Amino acid sequence: MRKLWNTGVNIFSMMTANKSTAPSNQIEGSAYDFEFKSIDGGPMKLSDWRGKPLLIVNSASFCGFTKQYAQLQELWKRYEDDGLVVIAVPSNDFGEQEPHADGEIQSFCQGVFGVTFPIASKHPVIGPEAHPFYKWAANAMGPSGVPTWNFHKYLVGRDGQLVRSFSTKLSPTSPEMVSWIEKTLSEPVPAVT
Repeated sequence: MRKLWNTGVNIFSMMTANKSTAPSNQIEGSAYDFEFKSIDGGPMKLSDWRGKPLLIVNSASFCGFTKQYAQLQELWKRYEDDGLVVIAVPSNDFGEQEPHADGEIQSFCQGVFGVTFPIASKHPVIGPEAHPFYKWAANAMGPSGVPTWNFHKYLVGRDGQLVRSFSTKLSPTSPEMVSWIEKTLSEPVPAVT
């Protein structure tokens, strides 16, 4: 049985959290300043997708929300040609629901859900060991926009700034998320300076 307590997460707050939140703080830098290690071991520089909206999602293979991988794949297929980049960031932070090594995670995502979008190596997304992108996002979003469970989603605009934070319980293909994605895709690509 997986531990659901001892995660520092209030399950009630996860289930009652706002579905989506706008950034509450102005902070330095952009998402393009960060790099993940990809699930196959290479670098995954967010700057390689400069000018494209990013949907960055902390994920886990043994979560009740794991079926969202299929919806994320659907978004990727629908909007990839328009510029959207979906990125999964596996994490074992919530309920120890991602215990496997990167190779097993990749096989699971590709085999069960047909995932073709980029997947990062497993990283912490909360607390002092959180990946620097997640620390940056937490500072920008404030407490109401920080992941409280698996499949929390961040939408980054073409300028590398956070547009919105979406709670776990909000389906990736929900009208609210699709509306924000389409609005972000409709924005012009910023001039490179």
